[in-house]
Amino acid sequence: MKVLLLGATGLLGHNVLLRLVDEGHEVRALVRRSDGIRLPVSGWHTMVGSVLDYATLCRAAEGCEAVVNCAGTTDMSLPRPEDFMPMNRDLCEMVVRMMEEKGIRRLVHTSTVNTIGYGSAGHPANEDAPMQPPFEGSYYADSKRAGELVVLGAAQHHKDWHVVVINPGFMIGAYDVKPSSGRLLLAGYKRRLMVAPHGGKAFVAVNDVAQAVVSALTKGDNGARYIVVNSHGCMSVKDFYKIQSQVMGYHQTVLTLPNWLLAIAGRVGDILRVMRLRTELSSLNVRQLMVHEYYDNICGREVLGYVETPIEHAIADFHKWRQFNK
Repeated sequence: MKVLLLGATGLLGHNVLLRLVDEGHEVRALVRRSDGIRLPVSGWHTMVGSVLDYATLCRAAEGCEAVVNCAGTTDMSLPRPEDFMPMNRDLCEMVVRMMEEKGIRRLVHTSTVNTIGYGSAGHPANEDAPMQPPFEGSYYADSKRAGELVVLGAAQHHKDWHVVVINPGFMIGAYDVKPSSGRLLLAGYKRRLMVAPHGGKAFVAVNDVAQAVVSALTKGDNGARYIVVNSHGCMSVKDFYKIQSQVMGYHQTVLTLPNWLLAIAGRVGDILRVMRLRTELSSLNVRQLMVHEYYDNICGREVLGYVETPIEHAIADFHKWRQFNK
């Protein structure tokens, strides 16, 4: 299948590109820079340009049978909700319009699990759970939900299309070029003393998400969302750091920060933002660190057939790749 890949230079994009090539798909990646993809294999074509330029997007899609959208703005230091909308919502509108013009009927769109309510230990959330605060109110999550609504609306309108939304958890693994999620690992790497927030995340190996994304080109229902997380459930950030220290062979003491101290830090961040200083600290972002996220991945595993990778392996993959790509 000839596939147009958007967002190929990111963590997930690299892994999806590798998976597409491995499975024999012909891939065209629309990238801002020709040197943005750092894979040890070939087998794809690049086109340089902005995904937010509609004419460029249409040229890149010429002759393609499917679109995989891994592009997105994730920078939590951005101070305004409108900073997230061009990539996370407006691009979706452009992709749908382009597909209608070019006669393309297949789209796999990657979102985030935080557009779905996070449930509890006894009742993990499935794909039908409505979005919950504090993620409802998050500039990033709200913009990703807006993008979902665009592509799901297209699926509703075009019954003969195949549109699937993937909702991954917190992805860990190799080819984290920036790094993005890898900053969490690096923040605690080899530190003898580390502090962590009270909350926990639904971690997942990025290669599992890539497998689910590529499977979704031919599997799944039109207009469906699929959660892709590890079956271990919610893992606290403290336990995550403990696992990293065990995998990488160093000793670390991890202390849990009380929520009231995190709340103060968030207020400090709010003040810095009023002063027009960019920081990821804010009351909104801090509240997300206090949440324990529980998701049910049964539907995603059964329909898309991805095989789970232990988080220990994903952590090792991140550090092994980074060691040879500094």
